[in-house]
Amino acid sequence: MTEFATSPAAAAAEPKTVPPFAVVSGAQVQQVLQGREKQVVELVEQTYRVHAAGDSVNPPSYFLRFPDRPTSRIIALPASIGGQIEVDGIKWVSSFPENVSSGIPRASAVLILNDQETGYPFACMEGSIISASRTAASAAAAADWLSRDRGRPRRIGFFGVGLIARYIHTYLKATNWSFDEIGVFDLSGESAEGFKGYLERSGTGARVSVHEDPEQLIRNSDLIVFATVAGEPHVHDTTWFAHNPLVLHVSLRDLAPEILLASTNILDDIEHCLKAGTSAHLAEQMVGNRNFVDGTLADVMEGKIPLPQDRPTVFSPFGLGVLDLAVGKYVYDELAHTGQLHVLNDFFSELRRHG
Repeated sequence: MTEFATSPAAAAAEPKTVPPFAVVSGAQVQQVLQGREKQVVELVEQTYRVHAAGDSVNPPSYFLRFPDRPTSRIIALPASIGGQIEVDGIKWVSSFPENVSSGIPRASAVLILNDQETGYPFACMEGSIISASRTAASAAAAADWLSRDRGRPRRIGFFGVGLIARYIHTYLKATNWSFDEIGVFDLSGESAEGFKGYLERSGTGARVSVHEDPEQLIRNSDLIVFATVAGEPHVHDTTWFAHNPLVLHVSLRDLAPEILLASTNILDDIEHCLKAGTSAHLAEQMVGNRNFVDGTLADVMEGKIPLPQDRPTVFSPFGLGVLDLAVGKYVYDELAHTGQLHVLNDFFSELRRHG
């Protein structure tokens, strides 16, 4: 009997099935990601390359703001990523800074993963740990690639010391960074002292100092991490950066446009970063062009752009939804492989068109 291969048309006609729906807790996310920081950094770098190659869809984030709560917001980040990951989805992340005074984190999030074949969601995941992990992995990747020509800095300063700062320190440590000095500054002296305690408990061999003012922190650091909740620039003096440090501008709105205009500027995605009142957006509005943008981190990884050593280098990552999807899918696949998914078999109940 002659055997025939299934034609594309026949394959396309094969009936589709609804994927099982799983709920993944923050504890499970933490369980998978803890100790795998190097793998997450490599995954984030891979995702940047896929995105730069055009095998992704990453529309602008949507900001839900509240007239009666001007400091708060909830952001929707829809995205789709191809490559070896192949997943669609959305992150729904809130930022309520007033939470901190009640002793709970500012940010909370969920991540929804959608099947590319049927469009059905197949997982709802706690998203704040995924978000913090991909942010920290992005920062660690940038710190590595942007310091390759200058050598790894030995003095780091953390400007803002919440969850993101802690995760960035964890990821730097896990990717073999070490420091002689670690500086800490926060508007809350209690938070600064708490972060100092965390650093000392982490086993760092560095001398940890809490700085009383931002100028002191910046001038005494060769690698500076901005991880604040600032809504507009509050650091204006370009002379503070005269020693040409590497700056991870993770919170995006701390630096006055003049500082960016005097620096080498590397973004994660140019269109995304030049929106929503970021420092880079303000710089574009000030000069009327984008000539101050030198390129993306993917460009740096591909060796497409030089990195001058005679000026500060600023990395401004808007935070792409494709990164959340990549890390979320990694967590999901690990849990599925080990049989630890919590599946809700009756989540979808109306699956017959005619009853």
